[in-house]
Amino acid sequence: MTNLHHLAEQAVRNALDTGRTVAAAESLTAGMVTAVLADTAGASGMLQGGVVAYQNSVKVDVLGVSAELLAAVGSVDGDVAAAMATGVRSALGADVGLATTGVAGPEEHDGKAVGTVFIGVATAEGASAFQYSFTGNRADIRGQACGAALERLLTVLSP
Repeated sequence: MTNLHHLAEQAVRNALDTGRTVAAAESLTAGMVTAVLADTAGASGMLQGGVVAYQNSVKVDVLGVSAELLAAVGSVDGDVAAAMATGVRSALGADVGLATTGVAGPEEHDGKAVGTVFIGVATAEGASAFQYSFTGNRADIRGQACGAALERLLTVLSP
């Protein structure tokens, strides 16, 4: 079992134990977080779904992220991650919204360095974002971002 699957298993168990549902909005990870959660037995009892919001138009049109915010700060930003998490939580009717955005490389994006990642988390209490700086190739950075998202989800779902 990979570390990602171990984290997902813990998150699914905690969500089921606390009766909470989860939805993910993924840019950088493009569905990896949702897929790893869905690999876990019992996920159907807690996983509402996911939105791959690779393009800014999807962030705006589906998740309700402010076009003005995106124009001002770009897609790789903590406020954008928090807004994505809030948007997916609302759109999919989940207790917890989780979001990923960042730069996997090989080149910087919107002036942000390769490896810059933001994880957004939203609950009824509000939304927050966490910044990371990862190293490695594109696949390494995406994998590390997936792990960070699952760790953040696990923290939120801890009873």
